[in-house]
Amino acid sequence: MDTWATSSLTPQLAGGWERDNELFDLVFPYDLRPQGQDIIRTWLFSTVLRSDLELDALPWRHTGISGWILDPERKKMSKSKGNVVTPADILDKHGTDAVRYWAASSRLGADAAFDPQNPTQVKIGRRLAIKVLNAAKFVLSFPVPEGARITHALDASMLATLDDVVREATKAFDAYDHARALEVTEAFFWTFCDDYLELVKERAYDRTDAGQPSAALALRLALSTLLRLLAPVLAFAAEESWSWFEEGSVHSAPWPEPQGYLDAVDAAGDRTVLTTVSEALIGIRRAKTEAKVSQKTAVTTLTIAAPAAATEALRAAEGDLRAVGRIDEIVYAEGETVAVSDIVLAPVEEA
Repeated sequence: MDTWATSSLTPQLAGGWERDNELFDLVFPYDLRPQGQDIIRTWLFSTVLRSDLELDALPWRHTGISGWILDPERKKMSKSKGNVVTPADILDKHGTDAVRYWAASSRLGADAAFDPQNPTQVKIGRRLAIKVLNAAKFVLSFPVPEGARITHALDASMLATLDDVVREATKAFDAYDHARALEVTEAFFWTFCDDYLELVKERAYDRTDAGQPSAALALRLALSTLLRLLAPVLAFAAEESWSWFEEGSVHSAPWPEPQGYLDAVDAAGDRTVLTTVSEALIGIRRAKTEAKVSQKTAVTTLTIAAPAAATEALRAAEGDLRAVGRIDEIVYAEGETVAVSDIVLAPVEEA
């Protein structure tokens, strides 16, 4: 008998066909059949044909066709060639989340070369998982005061940008484009860590600052959303971080939705505030690096040239920018792009 005779019934057998009618009516036809490209004419064809003959229906609505994992020379792995990589070794060395990240980074239908001696994407995944844990610990060090609201333009801008990420990631997941969902979420996460956390931390630490509750709440809201967005990929890091401040599992938590916090802030609230202030921060960091001084070195004065709209955004978050850059005075000037110049560093006290 053809070996695919039984395999062609996998949707029916898994769904309780002729054994559990209630379950079968609930799950059949399935949303998705994930499978490799090498068995389209065998498993896929035989399953569709069998379902059509038995039930006069397609067994699923979508098919996700994965590519092959190739060796470093982009040749198919096989035991006879001796180029097979044992997954257990990679898992033991780098961790489950790192391997999940590597797998999720590959787009459907695309082959991916894998070098066990230098698994770059796996290493990036491990770094991301560790960063998620560290970022969660940092964010959770700021308790959210009772009655806290989003009142600061920078916080609203960050959350508005995150709303856009939620929309795009959700759209990608709905289209089974897990690689795109991961890409947009990861890009925002690094902006959140490298720019927003640095910009807001002085205000978040200062309990006497009127904007502190807004910062603490924004940090907590962003963490909650990011963990749910990353959970399908970084399953264990997200679950561990979630357990530090929420009940239950992140994997059974509601999927995030856009919250529209930008609407609650006055005219100073603009979704471009975060990106504009981040540009200025990059310029300040570069100037200090070129001067070969610490990023903690105080700045007496500097000039930021920018278009009028960008200047308004910078003014809305000037307090945070001055705090992170240790800046006494910012002079604004007209310019086509955001550019930092005429930076005067405070004298460095010799030890």
